[in-house]
Amino acid sequence: MRLVIVSGRSGSGKTISLHVLEDLGYYCVDNLPVDMLPGLVSRLQDDHPRLAVSIDARNLPSDVNVLKEVISELRQPGWRGEIIYLDADPKMLLKRFSETRRRHPLSNDEVSLQEAIEKEHDLLRPLADMADITIDTSSLTHHQLCSLIRDRVARENTSRLQLLIQSFGFKNGMPADADFIFDVRCLPNPYWQAELRALTGTDKEVADYLLAYPEVKQMVEDIMGFLDNWIPRFEADNRSYLTVGIGCTGGQHRSVYIAEQLVQLALQRQLNVQIRHRDLK
Repeated sequence: MRLVIVSGRSGSGKTISLHVLEDLGYYCVDNLPVDMLPGLVSRLQDDHPRLAVSIDARNLPSDVNVLKEVISELRQPGWRGEIIYLDADPKMLLKRFSETRRRHPLSNDEVSLQEAIEKEHDLLRPLADMADITIDTSSLTHHQLCSLIRDRVARENTSRLQLLIQSFGFKNGMPADADFIFDVRCLPNPYWQAELRALTGTDKEVADYLLAYPEVKQMVEDIMGFLDNWIPRFEADNRSYLTVGIGCTGGQHRSVYIAEQLVQLALQRQLNVQIRHRDLK
C-alpha cells in the first residue's frame, strides 16, 4: 500500500490536495486522529493500494513520542508511508481566511485568528519536522497547487529520488520549500540589455547572451557537480524528494536559464527531474 499523509496549517491547501489525490484514485479520509491510522491502514491495505489521509492540529496526540511511534510504524516496508506538509506565509493565511470568511479551527471568542495561526504552527511543528516534502503554497494558484501535487506526490515512480529544479526571483522572496538555494545574481544580467529585457531565460537570444560568458557555464557545471556528488547520498538515505532553488533578482533571465541547463544535464544522467519557474508569468 502507498499511504500519503497530508498535513499543514489551515488555509494552506490540504483540502485541495486531498481532492487531487481522490481524483487520481486514492481512497481519501479527511481529519483522522493519528492513533487511528495504523488500524485504518491494516483494514484497507488489501482492498485499497493507495490511501491518502489528512491530519490537522486537532488530530495530533498530546505526546509527541506517540506521534513518532505511529509514523515509524507507517514507514515499515510494504506500507510506503509519506508525509506531505503544506504551509504558507502567515500574512497569506490571514488574507485567505479574511477573503473566504471561514473560521479557523483553533480560533474562538478568546483566540484571535492571528493567534490561532501561530498556535497551529507550534502544534504541527513535530509533524512538519518529519515531513518527506514541504510545499510552500504562498505564491501558488489553485491550478498550480493541483499540478504540483500531481507531479510531486502522485507519481507512481517513487523508488527513485524526485529532483525539482526551481527558478525564482529574490525580490519575491526565497522559496521556503527549497532544500538548497544557489544564488546566481553574480552572473551578467540580460535585463540591462534593452532588446532582452522582455524575454526570458527560455529564449534563444537570452541563452546566446549568457553563453558568451565563461562564468555562466562554470556556474552550471559547479551546481551540477554538487548534485552529482550528493544525490546518491540522499538516495542512500531513502530520501524521496529534493528541491533545488536557483535564484536571480527577478526570476526571469539568469535563474531560468541556469535551471533549464541543469534539467538538461540531469536528464542526460537519467535522473527523475522536474522543473518549475516560480516567478515567470
